[in-house]
Amino acid sequence: MEAKQIISNSLAEVGICYLPHHSGLPAPCRATEGSAGYDIYAACDESVVIKPGDVKIVPSGFKLAVPRGHEVQVRPRSGLALNNRIGVLNSPGTIDSDYRGEVGVILYNFGSEKFVVRRGDRIAQFVICKLPDACLVELDQLDATKRGDGGFGHTG
Repeated sequence: MEAKQIISNSLAEVGICYLPHHSGLPAPCRATEGSAGYDIYAACDESVVIKPGDVKIVPSGFKLAVPRGHEVQVRPRSGLALNNRIGVLNSPGTIDSDYRGEVGVILYNFGSEKFVVRRGDRIAQFVICKLPDACLVELDQLDATKRGDGGFGHTG
């Protein structure tokens, strides 16, 4: 039996507004047709040095208008993590539908060497996610499961 690809024509429209310091930089884009994330380029005026163990916020030069019922997740780039031990500290960072400020990327240096971010470097990626419809329901007690209240490391 041949697999069929399901294509939805209902695209979520995410507004983007470029700030003056984004001038000359590429627009966020997917690197390949199959990429989930849009690359974010550093919109810093001067190089940002991140020493081992340090945290810096790097500007993106844009703001987003995320539709209600969606979020944008800011995630690390695998190449930066593997080659330079640079990650997004609050990974994934969430951009809520009611936030209208500049997207900033919180980078952390997990390595032992300083790392320099230069204007135009690809520093992270963002993925647009649809949120499930859900609500909290107060209960007197929860249903029992095999795991129960076993916490971190409980399953080995």
